[in-house]
Amino acid sequence: MKLQTEIPLSPEENQIDYSSKILLMGSCFSENIGRKFDYFKFQNLQNPFGVIFNPVSIEKLIVRAIDDVSFSEKDIFQHNEVWKCFEAHSELSALDKNEFLGNLNSALQNLREALFSATHIIFTFGTSWVYRTVDASAPLSDRASAPLSTGEIVANCHKLPQQNFQKELLSIEEISKSLQTIFDKISTINPAATIINTVSPVRHIKDGFAENSLSKAHLISAIHHFLNLKSAPDSFRDLNRKSFYFPAFEIMMDELRDYRFYAEDLLHPNKTAIELIWQKFSRVWIASETETLQKEITAVQSGLNHRPFNPNSAEHLQFSEKLQLKIREIQKRFPHIQF
Repeated sequence: MKLQTEIPLSPEENQIDYSSKILLMGSCFSENIGRKFDYFKFQNLQNPFGVIFNPVSIEKLIVRAIDDVSFSEKDIFQHNEVWKCFEAHSELSALDKNEFLGNLNSALQNLREALFSATHIIFTFGTSWVYRTVDASAPLSDRASAPLSTGEIVANCHKLPQQNFQKELLSIEEISKSLQTIFDKISTINPAATIINTVSPVRHIKDGFAENSLSKAHLISAIHHFLNLKSAPDSFRDLNRKSFYFPAFEIMMDELRDYRFYAEDLLHPNKTAIELIWQKFSRVWIASETETLQKEITAVQSGLNHRPFNPNSAEHLQFSEKLQLKIREIQKRFPHIQF
C-alpha cells in the first residue's frame, strides 16, 4: 500500500562531486541545503549578500558582480545610525561607513569569483512579491539619504516604514526576463556552469494565503517558460543542457503534505523534511561515488561533536588521536577539506 504520492526523479548528468564548486543564492531554503553541503565538506559559497527572496534582486547582484561594478557611497544609506544597502540583507549592515562598503565589495568579489569558477549554481527563488522605492524627492518618514531612484526594486526593506515602498507582484514575463538575463550573463563568462533552479517550499503567509499561492505560481510558471523556450537566440540553444529545475517546492507540497514535516511556525520545513529533500536532491545531483567519502566525513563530524565526560582520560586521548588520523587521511586525498 502506498501512503504518499512520489515525484519521479532520475539522476542528471554533470553531477556534483568533491571537485565541484557550488554557488547557492536565494531564499533561506538555499541555506538549509547549503548547510548540508557544509556538513559533507563540499566546496560551496552560500548567499554572499545574505538571503535574497526575489529573482530581480538576484539578477541585479549577478549583473553587478559580472560587470565588476563596485559599491560606492551612492549605493548605501544610514538609518538609525546603521549603514545599510537596499541590494543586500541587513546581516551585512555596519555602524562604520567605510567598513560597510568594504564588506559589500568583499562580498561582491567573492560572488564574482564564484560565478567565474562555479561548476554548479543553485538558485532558490522565494517570492514574486517585490517592493519598489517611491519618489525619492518626497518627504518620506524615517528615511535617510535613500540611494535608489524612483521605482527601483529592493532586496530588503531594512524595516523602513511601508510608506517608503510600493508593493507589487512580478509578472511571469518579468521573472522569465530576469532568468534569461541571469543565464545569459553567466553563460558569457562561465559557459560550462550547470544552473539548477528551485522554488522555496517556505510559505510567505504574511502576503496572504491566496497571495502566497499566486506568488509561487508565478515563479514556477516563469521558470518552466524559461526552460521551455522554443525560439531561443543562439546563446540559448543549449539551454536545456545547462539549466534545470529541481522540484523542492513540489516535494514539500505533494510528498510531504503533512504538518509533521513543518517547524513550529507551520511554515518552514523542519529537520526531517530538509533531510528528505536533501536525499532526493542527492539522488538527482550528487554523484554516487561521493557516498563513501560522505560516510567518512559523517564519522569524523560525529567524533568532533562528541563531548567526553573526562577530556583528559587515556581513552578519550586515544579516541582523539584516531580521529585526527582519519582527518589527515581525508585531507591527504582532498586538501581543500577542512574540519
